[in-house]
Amino acid sequence: MTSAAPRRKIAIVLFNLGGPDRPEAIKPFLLNLFQDPAILRVPFFVRPFLARIIARARVAPATANYALLGGKSPLLGLTRQQGAALEAALPEVDAKCFIAMRYWHPFSREAVREVKAWGPDEIVLLPLYPQFSSTTTGSSLAAWRLEAARAGLIADTVTVCCYPVDPEYAAATAAIVKREYDQARASLDPGINLRVLFSAHGLPETIIAGGDPYQWQIEQTVAAVLAAWGEPVDHAICYQSRATPQKWIEPSTEDEIARAAKDRSAVLVVPIAFVSEHTETLVELDVEYREVAENLHVPGYFRVPTQNADAGFIASLAGIVRHAMECGPGLCSAAGGRLCGAGLGGCPFPASA
Repeated sequence: MTSAAPRRKIAIVLFNLGGPDRPEAIKPFLLNLFQDPAILRVPFFVRPFLARIIARARVAPATANYALLGGKSPLLGLTRQQGAALEAALPEVDAKCFIAMRYWHPFSREAVREVKAWGPDEIVLLPLYPQFSSTTTGSSLAAWRLEAARAGLIADTVTVCCYPVDPEYAAATAAIVKREYDQARASLDPGINLRVLFSAHGLPETIIAGGDPYQWQIEQTVAAVLAAWGEPVDHAICYQSRATPQKWIEPSTEDEIARAAKDRSAVLVVPIAFVSEHTETLVELDVEYREVAENLHVPGYFRVPTQNADAGFIASLAGIVRHAMECGPGLCSAAGGRLCGAGLGGCPFPASA
């Protein structure tokens, strides 16, 4: 009797922003964030000084925000839950998820050590940012490559750059939005309009003008989610979390809330670029923007939860991992090749791909 062939060992590295795990970590977390050249795009000799100034100014408000969440970010715990669910959704391989956070522990260097010790047959790099940006996925992948080279980690590696229009991801997201929309609609007077605000983290206009595909991919995601939903709804795309004095892409989420107030429309806010709860959903959307809406007498303010470990979302990630393994080593979008138009020079694929 022959024994079954051993399952392939697949290391799946989940990339995310990270967040402080205790109040004392808030300042160093902010320093790490603003010292990233992908975030603070100023001359290298200016960046350390400017990063300290910005971080110092943001420590107090950030501490107040994290105090509402028990003094720490929930992001790591939620990412661990996503990783455990994803491992279970891939029974045909020996999958193990590792977490590489960008600005607080566990950093890429910690994940690299763990992956190397485990000895996988193949590595799948999977950002928990559905839409590619040089400021998020690009920065995380650069940190990973540096640490993998330093540690001498050698294994066949496939990099998933993005999955903004993956059909399963769009369908899973649409199902969550529709559920929340139906509940919100049922709680409102039939004569009140309900507008869906797809809110994404903003970026300075200069980054988008430089060819970063993030805004274009956000628009593609919204179109894919609406197509999967299959119902015409009043909606708008907007951007939150402005962090610097530069001009950022518009409209802002706050401006869209004000427009809804003027139109006497209720709003359902969808955090379309986030797949896990953290301060920008639990505080900025749930507390700060809710207060804005109430002060402006918006007739109803509702918020769609992020995907977290939603079964449909995890199934979509499992499908993306399977597709990545079929693509083989190298760069892979959820569609296989390049998604972005030729004018978007910030796409990680070459224009001819």
